[in-house]
Amino acid sequence: MSNVITLNDHRLSRAGMSRPAGHAALFADHRRDVADVFWLKENAEFLNILVATGADADDVLPVYASVYDQMAERIAQYPQYYRFLLSICLDLEELGMAGDKGAAICEWAAREGLAEAELSDLQRAEAHRLLARRGCSAPDADLTGRLHRFIDRTATFAVPNKKAAYELTHIVFYLSDYGRCDPQISESAVQSLTFAGLLAFLDQDYDLLAEICVSLRYAGERPSTTWEAAVLSAHGAAQAIAVDGPAPFDDYHSYLVCGWLAGIAGRDPFRLDMPEGRAQICMSRPSARPLRDLSGALPELASGDWQRVRGRMLPRLGMQSLEILSAAEDSTDHFDAFYRQFARTSAPAL
Repeated sequence: MSNVITLNDHRLSRAGMSRPAGHAALFADHRRDVADVFWLKENAEFLNILVATGADADDVLPVYASVYDQMAERIAQYPQYYRFLLSICLDLEELGMAGDKGAAICEWAAREGLAEAELSDLQRAEAHRLLARRGCSAPDADLTGRLHRFIDRTATFAVPNKKAAYELTHIVFYLSDYGRCDPQISESAVQSLTFAGLLAFLDQDYDLLAEICVSLRYAGERPSTTWEAAVLSAHGAAQAIAVDGPAPFDDYHSYLVCGWLAGIAGRDPFRLDMPEGRAQICMSRPSARPLRDLSGALPELASGDWQRVRGRMLPRLGMQSLEILSAAEDSTDHFDAFYRQFARTSAPAL
């Protein structure tokens, strides 16, 4: 049996396509080879956000028809990527693709014990969430308890650690089943999201900030209007530029997650008209990021009292950084509490 998996050729004019279909054509056909794991990652993310925002998907499904038809062969060839493949399959069915391949794959994954074979709790939670979509996974109280203990430790998220911050947002996504149910997170976990959001805003990291705002909404909280305005502004300024050559490493993920928030907020999540062929997605980001200045000043300031050190910190900043810091202070009532943890003054004396 041949291991070559083909895709339908959609390299036709995108005139008349809806914007979601134009995005689908880009991600499915014009960025990476279908055998590339990054193809799986990008298309799983795109379809996930398409489902989560409820965007019109009528003319998206034909783009993925051959992918869905060959799902069994792909699972057999790449079982190590079952989470990506299963996510794509289940989302296509939720969008209206005729078939029940997702149930068969979930039953197979459950029989094989793939969720239990995952090393990390985060991957295990993702696997259980996928299998539960077809009734193939029972709640795991021990796993859920460990996830809650992780996100309840607010100090973890008051210091720059993007890996931990993205784990925080994804835990909320999985606990809420991407907004389908109440994740039942604690006030401490909400504060963890707030602290992580302040760090992202101070770093002008719209990718992470968008995920934090989505997480807060899924938790039934109202994110800072300042944060959301920054994310929506960045999304509105995104550009798609036609390019030649190999697949670009670009800002596609930031664009998608900022669009995710835009869709939840009632705006167009897929606002770009994609050019034909390959395209690079570009997002702007201010050069001023006061998080660096704050972190660099900590040894000299040597205090966790923001009101005490604020006057010593402000003269160190340029005008744009001052504006960002001031906006961060005004964006939440918890800035002083955040800074107490951020300052790291409780380190052991060695």
